[in-house]
Amino acid sequence: MPNVLEVTGLGKAFREYGSELKRFATWFGVKVKPREEHWVIRGISFAVGQGEAIGIVGQNGAGKSTLLKLITRTLMPTEGSVAVHGRVAAILELGMGFSADLTGRQNVYHAAGLMGFSREQIDAAMPDIEAFAEIGEYFDEYVRTYSSGMQMRVAFSVATAFRPDILIVDEALSVGDAYFQHKCFKRIKEFREQGTSLLIVSHDSGAIQNMCDRAILLQGGRVLKDGDPVEVMDAYNALIAERENTTMKVERLESGQVQTISGTFEAVVKDIRLHAASGEPVEFVDVGQDVELRIDVEAHSDIPRLVLGYMIKDRLGQPVFGTNTFHTKQVVTNVAAGSVVSYVAKFPVNIGAGSYSISTALVSTDTHLVDNYEWRDLALIFTVGNHSHPHFVGSAWIPPTIEYKLLP
Repeated sequence: MPNVLEVTGLGKAFREYGSELKRFATWFGVKVKPREEHWVIRGISFAVGQGEAIGIVGQNGAGKSTLLKLITRTLMPTEGSVAVHGRVAAILELGMGFSADLTGRQNVYHAAGLMGFSREQIDAAMPDIEAFAEIGEYFDEYVRTYSSGMQMRVAFSVATAFRPDILIVDEALSVGDAYFQHKCFKRIKEFREQGTSLLIVSHDSGAIQNMCDRAILLQGGRVLKDGDPVEVMDAYNALIAERENTTMKVERLESGQVQTISGTFEAVVKDIRLHAASGEPVEFVDVGQDVELRIDVEAHSDIPRLVLGYMIKDRLGQPVFGTNTFHTKQVVTNVAAGSVVSYVAKFPVNIGAGSYSISTALVSTDTHLVDNYEWRDLALIFTVGNHSHPHFVGSAWIPPTIEYKLLP
């Protein structure tokens, strides 16, 4: 599979010089030591194959948007290189390149012209662009009257009016309404089927895991992890929960999957098991079967408030169901060091056939962003089979009662 994008040793520094004359001199290759220098990204290397989709994730300030601007050449690198083989379409900052004093239609001509398309090509595509944006008569109103969602509709419509070799999407899609987001992702999937490569920045783990073949985690302007989207998102979630006294461990299980565990480890999951309602431990369960999830938590320090949360995920890492004892109003208080709290969660397995995992979280409130005692991905893996119900597809078991009448 040929590469359509190659990033090699890429770095960007913003520099401050003692005077504008010194800055001007650097334009002509004169070496002048800057008064201040701040590297936003540095030493980034990766390649994107034809038809490959890569997600870029990282906390705010990690360098995600700077990386995309360097790839699209709206910024010039301080070091390294970017080689693009094909046409790039990008949706970066909301309204980037749009003029508030032009109408939506006029901005389409301007933006598509900058992309290299002729007036005739734009005229031919204009009906489809207008129809896809679905903003009605506002298409011929000034952009300064648009909402952020309307700007995104027009920006996405013109950027994807002609299928690119590489489509780059920043968080701009997040401002759209749910209906238009579905339209956007449908078009992106169609492009991918036709061979378009995708580079997407998103905080939505579902989008990254569902659409991407690979994910890259940036931290402090450098690549922290590059690999399977599920593993990268697990590392990202652990990174979000990090505090000064928090550590992160990554282990490869016997199954070959990579498990991420993070926290202060003031409390840990000592044991986790899935049992049938009759009491015996199980790894394979039937659709709709009643089970008990038994979790023993050991306190290594005195814990004022202990909350247990668990999340059932499918094989792609997508959440199927999750809850915690904060929401069920079962917070355990004043847990002494050395104590063990034994939890039993009983529920019917009303999910479709497939492989599932359970992640656990030990915290003090409803979120792991306050006190993250332990966050454990892939704490338990089990398989669901359909042995006693009519065939169905999907991830949820929602059996209907169907009635019908034959009308004359």
